[in-house]
Amino acid sequence: MDNETVKVPEIKLDEAGRPMSDSLAEEIYHILDAKNAENASVIKVAEKTDLTDYFVLATAKSTTHVRALEDEVEYRIGLAGIKPDRAEGRGAGNSWMVIDYGNVIVHIFNREAREFYNIDKLYSDAEKIEIKSRISEE
Repeated sequence: MDNETVKVPEIKLDEAGRPMSDSLAEEIYHILDAKNAENASVIKVAEKTDLTDYFVLATAKSTTHVRALEDEVEYRIGLAGIKPDRAEGRGAGNSWMVIDYGNVIVHIFNREAREFYNIDKLYSDAEKIEIKSRISEE
C-alpha cells in the first residue's frame, strides 16, 4: 500500500455497538472517492425500501477497477471490525458488485452497467446525501 499507514475508518456506533448507517455510508463514500471511483454518491433509501437505509453507488473505470474498489471497501471497513453480511458479483470480469452491510448496500458498477441498471433514476426521488470529498484536504 505504497508504504503509507492505513487509517482505520472512524465509524460511529449506536448504543448496541452496531455501526450507524449514516456514518458507515459516509466512510464508504470516502474510501471509493480516494480510490478514483467516478460519480460516487450516497442515497438515503430508508423511506423507499425496507431493504436498507442507504445505497452507496460508484462507477469504476474497468472490470478490474470494480474488483479493486470492492476489495478496498471490504478491507478498510474490515479494519474497523465491520464485515459485510454478504457480497455478490465476485469473480473475473464482473461489471457490477454489491456489498451488503445490512443498513448500507454498496453498488460498484462499470460505466455500462451503471447506465443499464440506472439505480440513480430508480431512486431519483430519494434524498441524495451531499458529502464533501477529503481528497482536496490532503
